[in-house]
Amino acid sequence: MKWGCATAGSMRFFDRCRALALVLVAVVAGQASAHKSSDAYLQLAATPAGISLRVDVALRDLDVALDLDANADGRLTWGEVRTAWPAIDAYVRSRVQLAGCDLQAASPALERRIDGAYAALLLTASCEMPTEPLIRYTLLGDVDPTHRGIARIDALGQPATLRVLDPARPALIDAAVPRQQAAADAIGAASAASQASAAAAPLAEAKPASSAAATEPASEAHGFLREGIRHIVTGYDHVLFLLCLLLPSVMRRTPEGWQPVDRLSQAVWPVAGIVTAFTVAHSITLALAAMKWVSLPPSFIEPAIAVTIILAALDNLRSIFHGRRVIVTFLFGLIHGFGFAGVLAELNLPTAQFAWALLQFNLGLELGQLLIVGVAASLLFALRRGTQYPAWAIRGGSVAAIAIGVLWFVERTANVSLMPL
Repeated sequence: MKWGCATAGSMRFFDRCRALALVLVAVVAGQASAHKSSDAYLQLAATPAGISLRVDVALRDLDVALDLDANADGRLTWGEVRTAWPAIDAYVRSRVQLAGCDLQAASPALERRIDGAYAALLLTASCEMPTEPLIRYTLLGDVDPTHRGIARIDALGQPATLRVLDPARPALIDAAVPRQQAAADAIGAASAASQASAAAAPLAEAKPASSAAATEPASEAHGFLREGIRHIVTGYDHVLFLLCLLLPSVMRRTPEGWQPVDRLSQAVWPVAGIVTAFTVAHSITLALAAMKWVSLPPSFIEPAIAVTIILAALDNLRSIFHGRRVIVTFLFGLIHGFGFAGVLAELNLPTAQFAWALLQFNLGLELGQLLIVGVAASLLFALRRGTQYPAWAIRGGSVAAIAIGVLWFVERTANVSLMPL
């Protein structure tokens, strides 16, 4: 049976959904010219002389906050960074503070990481490592709500611990200190210490000790789980790739053209196989890359991810995979796995902690992916009977995905910006 007719009401509903879909595509295109989520890396360590805190922040993120590119040519030079270094130092020190310690700037440096150049600030203090450490972290929170700090804390004679720092919740307390009074005392001590530093912002602006943010343990048992969810949800290129796979999932290719499936299960099971292949593949390369056993530069991975989007969308328009979508998706998933690896690859963790963080992070990726697939598949199943679904959803959506993929490919190979951030 062909679905050649529809009621006026259903067509109006479909037109509204089509308009919404086009708006969503435009939003994604306008916001997602790069895959990399915004992360900074912190290493807090006790030393015989006191405390050292190294903060590594991507120059691309600092440029958003401080406009480092003085001549606005789209490229940062060492001269521009050197001229802006006092502003960088003041910006970071006013937004990364340790309770009870007056952090002073030491040697500045640039660090080349797998995803680009970072400003590396080494801060020192003569105080001892607090037994109840509190970090007030608000870095980049005013310009990027998705930003997170990934902190490694090394106390003398103790194993390294990990923290995920959220600028929206600046007061972070060690798991051994659950009491609200401890948070209040630490915030007060940090406020007094920070008055001696002209570059430091007063900690009086921190959230009250009675707030949920101030009383939440810093160990954050699910910190990397949430970090994994954030990375898949804000990884617009990964989301677009999944959507390309999902668009035809509620239809069947026949000699007469696309026909809607009768039951949701007919769409879910093929999608489950495709998503499982993608999951297994990117889990493999995520682990290999995060352990630094296999390393591919972002200059290859990021354009390659754009190519996978283009090919997946082309297959929706004309079968180029010839029914072997599961195999092809697995191969593409190997590429996407490298795109997730930067967060964990930079931490140099002990084996046991690395394995635990990797497991949480990967579970977060999968939970976020299931959320995306569940919402998208349900919406597409509800729209599948519209007579214009093949034209607007499959063909139109795939053409839009190809256009975005081509723009991303050009941006990532030529180092230019074709879409607004």
